[in-house]
Amino acid sequence: MTDRVFHVYISASRSRALYIGVTNDLMRRIFEHRQHLVPGHTARYRITRLVHYETLDNVLAAIGREKQLKGWRR
Repeated sequence: MTDRVFHVYISASRSRALYIGVTNDLMRRIFEHRQHLVPGHTARYRITRLVHYETLDNVLAAIGREKQLKGWRR
């Protein structure tokens, strides 16, 4: 069995728009954001700067942490 890690991350645009997400490959996901490969919020608001990330070893814990962060006031 392989050990998997999951990352909860916060990205921002120059205008301070935020995006919070979970991934199992942080470098790939940030690359996708920077190249606007996935249409949506991050491409529309040009959210390309990684400003924070946390590493967890359980996907449910990562999703729970993401929901907790999304519940915070900006």
